[in-house]
Amino acid sequence: MHCQTCGDATSPAFDECQRCGTRHGQPAVLPGVPTYAVRGLGLAVRVAVGATAALFTLSALFPLLGVHLARSAAEQLDRDVLLGAVLAEVLFTLPFVLAVLVAATLVVIWTWRVRRNLDAFSGAAPTQSTAWAIAGWLVPFANVVVPARVVAEVARYSLWRRRTPWLVPLWWTAWLVFSIGERVVAQLEEQRYGRLTEWPRSEAEFATYVTFYQEAFVPRLVPVIACLVAAISFVVLVRRISAAQQDRIARARPVFPGWPGHPGWPGHHAWSGQFDQSGRPGPPTAGVAVPAPVVGPAPGASAATSPQLPPGAGGTIGA
Repeated sequence: MHCQTCGDATSPAFDECQRCGTRHGQPAVLPGVPTYAVRGLGLAVRVAVGATAALFTLSALFPLLGVHLARSAAEQLDRDVLLGAVLAEVLFTLPFVLAVLVAATLVVIWTWRVRRNLDAFSGAAPTQSTAWAIAGWLVPFANVVVPARVVAEVARYSLWRRRTPWLVPLWWTAWLVFSIGERVVAQLEEQRYGRLTEWPRSEAEFATYVTFYQEAFVPRLVPVIACLVAAISFVVLVRRISAAQQDRIARARPVFPGWPGHPGWPGHHAWSGQFDQSGRPGPPTAGVAVPAPVVGPAPGASAATSPQLPPGAGGTIGA
C-alpha cells in the first residue's frame, strides 16, 4: 500500500505516512475544499523580489557616483553640481520604492494562498490561521515574528519536512537585518548630511561633501548584503513551495467518474457526443468509440474545488 500524497510505501504499524503525515486511505487533497493556483503567482513574486533587491543594490551604491559629483563640484566651486547629486539619488531611489510596493503586494497574496491551500492538504495541521497570513505582515510587532511562522508551516507541510527547512530562518534573519540596518543607516546619514554647510562657498566646505559620500559607502554594504541573502533565499523558497503545491493540486484533478466517455459511464463506447434538449447524452451511434474527455481546470482560473473521488494509487511529486 502506498501513500496517496507522496507515493511512499506505508506500514500498517502507523496510522499515517511517515514522510508526509497523510493518514492511510486519505487523498492528496481533501474533497470539496477549495485550492488556489500558485505557480504563476509564485513566478511573479520571484521576479518582483529579485527586481527589488537589484534596485536596492543599485541605489545603495550611489555614494560611488556621489563622490565623483562632489569632487567635480569642489573643483568648479559649483553648488548646482551638488544639487544634481541629490536629484540623481532620488532618481535612483524612486524605482526601488515602486518595486517594494509591487513585491509586497504579491508576497502578501502568495502567502495567503499557500497558507489557504494547507487546509485542503491531507496530513497538514497548521497552527497559524489564514488571517495571519495577511495580518502578520501588517500588524506592528507581530510582523517581526508571524510571517516567518506562517511560511515555516507552509514549507513543512508543502515539502513534507518534519522540521522547518533551513532556508526559512536564513531568509527571515537576513530580512530583519536588512529592515533594521537600512533604517539605522538612513538615519545616521540624515544626521551627518544635516551638519553639512547648506550653501558651500570655499573648497573646504565643498570637500565636506566629498567626505560625506566616501563615509556613506561602507555602512550601506551591511543592508545590501542582507537584502541579497534574503531575496535569494526567499526566491528559492517560493519556487519550491509553489511547485510542490501546484503538483499536489494537479494530482487531484483526474477525469470525473460520472463524465460521458469514462469507462464507468453506461454505453460510453457508443455515445454520439451530442446532448438532447434535456441536457442528457444523446442516442448512441453504432460502431463509434468516443475517447473519454480529460477535464482540467479552466484556463486562468485561480481557484478550484477538489472533486469527490475515492482514493487512488499514489505517486511522487517534485518539490
